[in-house]
Amino acid sequence: MAAIFAARAGADVRLLERTRDGGRKILISGGGRCNILPASVDESRFVTDSSPHTLRKILRSWPLREQIAFFEHDAGLPLVEETESAKLFPRSQSARDVRDRLYDLARRHGVTLRTQANVIGFAPAGSEWRVTIENGEDLVVDRLIVATGGLSVPQTGSDGRGLTIAESLGHTVHSTYAALTPLIATPSPFEQLSGVSLNVTISARASVDNENERVAQGRRATATGGFLFTHRGYSGPAVLDVSHVAVRSLAENTPARLTVRWASRGDDEWADALKPQGSRTVLSAVAGAMPSRLAEALIAYARIEPSHQLAHLSRSDRLRLIDTLVRSVLPWSGDEGYKKAEVTGGGVSLAEVDPRTLESRRHKGLFLCGEMLDAFGPIGGYNFLWAWATGRAAGLGACYNQ
Repeated sequence: MAAIFAARAGADVRLLERTRDGGRKILISGGGRCNILPASVDESRFVTDSSPHTLRKILRSWPLREQIAFFEHDAGLPLVEETESAKLFPRSQSARDVRDRLYDLARRHGVTLRTQANVIGFAPAGSEWRVTIENGEDLVVDRLIVATGGLSVPQTGSDGRGLTIAESLGHTVHSTYAALTPLIATPSPFEQLSGVSLNVTISARASVDNENERVAQGRRATATGGFLFTHRGYSGPAVLDVSHVAVRSLAENTPARLTVRWASRGDDEWADALKPQGSRTVLSAVAGAMPSRLAEALIAYARIEPSHQLAHLSRSDRLRLIDTLVRSVLPWSGDEGYKKAEVTGGGVSLAEVDPRTLESRRHKGLFLCGEMLDAFGPIGGYNFLWAWATGRAAGLGACYNQ
């Protein structure tokens, strides 16, 4: 995106791509369909250790409606909304179409693409920038835009090298961590439920001890959406959206407490559902709101016999079961890390870039965008929204600062 907008503004652009084809994160997005954008944006759902105000300024530089118009008109990619998930996909349902149309647009504007160009370093060279390419001649440029990503899904070509170099050049890089990644539970009382999925509300909150109270204070997240039991633990959009709290809590020795509401019902609704009804059993009452295998497991987790009749359920058993259904403590022990993380948390502090142009405040002529920066959003196209917006800002900024 940065190359497209820089070229459209009149710059002579060289695009260096480490892999042989490029756009691999686009290709794997949305199960090969590419969730280009969210259908609507809630700015408060972005996560950063930098200024939320600066983050909002960057996001608003290219509003959602304008991004939609770009893809539909400039890139020739009509979008359709998946209403149940509030996500936008290309009408063709093909991630390859997205990658190819963006490349085509870049070429039409005169961008020169060089693949299998592994950049191993970049540094100021007087008023210019020298880019060192493995097994190739150095490239000297007037302006340098770095969009090397973070550490997530390393098989796509991301290895965090850009962040390492940025830090060596004096930038503040907030600690990186795997975000939007599945969680592991070893051992788990629910391992027999692998493959079971449903919609839940899950909350994660870091524990607080005296030593780490400052870093953990306020570290929490809640998400409603899909939940999937896996053979190793838990996945699905709701789990991924709170996983950053869990991941960071382990690094800070303040293990997060995860709680789950397994259905839309609250305490009062479950109290009504569990009232005596003839010979109806506990299992039949609970299974009406969730997959029967999960219902049976949760009832057993509450130390109640699933075949027990509601009429014979004691008050204490009923209250314990309701507590399990509304706020189960979910056991977990780790996470799947960067190999399955959809994005990298942390990155270059937003305070160290101009929010209008994304030019480094430490080095003139250096522009940083995308996953290099300290911000990420939830599942649902938010991170592409950030990538497109920051890429455009950097591309235009590099031109306007010539």
